[in-house]
Amino acid sequence: MTALPSYVDFRDVARRRLPHFLFEYYDGAAFDGRTAEANVRDFSLLPMEQRVLCDVGGVSTATSLLGEACALPLAFSPIGLAGMAWRRGEVAAAAAAQAKGVPFSLSTTSVCDMAEVADIAPPWFQLYMMRDRAFMADMIDRAQAQGCRTLLLTVDLPVLGTRWRDARSGLNQRGIGGAIWRARQIAMRPGWALSVGLGGKPHTLGNISHGLGGGKSLAACMAYTSSSLETNLSPATIEWVRSLWCGNLLVKGVLRESDALAALSAGADGIVISNHGGRQLDGVPSTASVLERISRAVTGRGVVLVDSGIRTGLDVYRALARGADAVMVGRPWLFALAAAGRVGVEKMVDNLQADLRIAMALSGTRSIAEIRMQGGFPAI
Repeated sequence: MTALPSYVDFRDVARRRLPHFLFEYYDGAAFDGRTAEANVRDFSLLPMEQRVLCDVGGVSTATSLLGEACALPLAFSPIGLAGMAWRRGEVAAAAAAQAKGVPFSLSTTSVCDMAEVADIAPPWFQLYMMRDRAFMADMIDRAQAQGCRTLLLTVDLPVLGTRWRDARSGLNQRGIGGAIWRARQIAMRPGWALSVGLGGKPHTLGNISHGLGGGKSLAACMAYTSSSLETNLSPATIEWVRSLWCGNLLVKGVLRESDALAALSAGADGIVISNHGGRQLDGVPSTASVLERISRAVTGRGVVLVDSGIRTGLDVYRALARGADAVMVGRPWLFALAAAGRVGVEKMVDNLQADLRIAMALSGTRSIAEIRMQGGFPAI
């Protein structure tokens, strides 16, 4: 595991282990992926400021986020179909997050049902809005019954973005031809085929299947989801969810100050600045390029998280210095999971924390509060 010091290393192992169509699904983005590339590039280009001649003994990455003590200002972003990266993948990742003291977010379109994950620890739950409000109300009720304390309402998916790599890999090809194409790719990954393909069943969307009466195939659940997405999202949608949800409510998918303020005015406790990892509308701004502007617009009104492009502990520092209370990561934990399961995910968190500690020491900060103060933001 010492040979996997960075995101790139985990990604390389995951690419060799996963069937091609599945790796392309996880790694891919909308259209030709310009926004996804900009997300990573723009965070890496944000300057760091080195400070010397100061006491940096006792550096601590610990913080509090939405009432939860966290080992570092990090949460796992929700990822659909993560349970296909490793046997019962969401459970393995949730166990790693629990062990490392950071929140895990479960996707609406997870393979593992929320009850299975909650047996490890109640996750944050991410909600895609669908037109069937009774279906949505039941899902919200189930999340609360499982002890989930934070709901991530994702608002940047009224329709699915176009992802060319999924077409090229054969993931989207229907019929017998598509099935044969994917079967050939699976046959080239016998380890995955045995561990996940055969040993990781049931393969369904656990949260969706529950609402559809159980026993539905993965394809049937995905078809229902894509055909049922709510296209009429507005502040009234947030107000409706707020009326049913008793815990923390974060609105995820914000890229504009006006949308951030509207979400908070409608009852959200905070926002997640996100472009869905570049998987929805290609050509929109990177999250790094809008983070500080949005953070300043909402200072004191709600919690600010950011995802899409965070790859190192240095990126975590950069985000905090520009107003984020914490960051979220998606592909980093997913590829660590695909590479080495729970152990890989724990190693990924260790890498980020070690990098963050070094960044803090060399920039003359000893606490998360000091990072924010040096950026001109209130301490948390």
